[in-house]
Amino acid sequence: MLRVKNLEVYYGVIAAVRDISFDVKEGSIVTLIGSNGAGKTSTLNAIVNSVKKKGIVDYYGVDIAKLKTHEIIRRGVSLVPEGRRVFINLTVDENLRMGAFNNDENFETLRDEMYEMFPRLASRKDQLAGTMSGGEQQMLAIARALMSETKLLMLDEPSLGLAPKIVGELFEIILRLKESITILLVEQNAFAALKIADYAYVLENGKIALENNAKELLGNDEVRRKYLGG
Repeated sequence: MLRVKNLEVYYGVIAAVRDISFDVKEGSIVTLIGSNGAGKTSTLNAIVNSVKKKGIVDYYGVDIAKLKTHEIIRRGVSLVPEGRRVFINLTVDENLRMGAFNNDENFETLRDEMYEMFPRLASRKDQLAGTMSGGEQQMLAIARALMSETKLLMLDEPSLGLAPKIVGELFEIILRLKESITILLVEQNAFAALKIADYAYVLENGKIALENNAKELLGNDEVRRKYLGG
């Protein structure tokens, strides 16, 4: 589905991503793990062309690297950014409508699907997003992204700042989403990410240091020492 080749991202003279290549197979969960500053977020931003970059972003056989961000979203790629960035002064329902800017004619059908998937949002559809808990806002951010009828959902640090119980609930939702879409997950909670992922890449200083099946990396001594606290 997605093949990233020789990706480089620079901020001035600072290299955030250094000539990395990786694949995301359709119907899978692929995770990028690593410490702060490893280049994970820059990689996601490069895929949706919101940062300057070099390299190839092959999506279903077409290089989308030079397309504008809104054109990439129309093709079925969505990014839920770190920090959620919901519209705090809009209601849940209004946030979902913003996510359906490409699919306004299907808004009601898509919205009903989101409320079925996220019952907690259905009971708060008229509530301002800014008054919701962090976990509820994260669910809303994911639902808003899905309103564009996404095929590849990219999640940047979805567990950040959430209580462990909510993190568990959120990752169960992500695992269910795999039944219908493909997921590229960036996550500092490496243990949680590796438990649900099919394949994983470990980024260090902008380069891929390790890659393997997620379950294999869970048992890797180096990964356990650096990222799993063991």
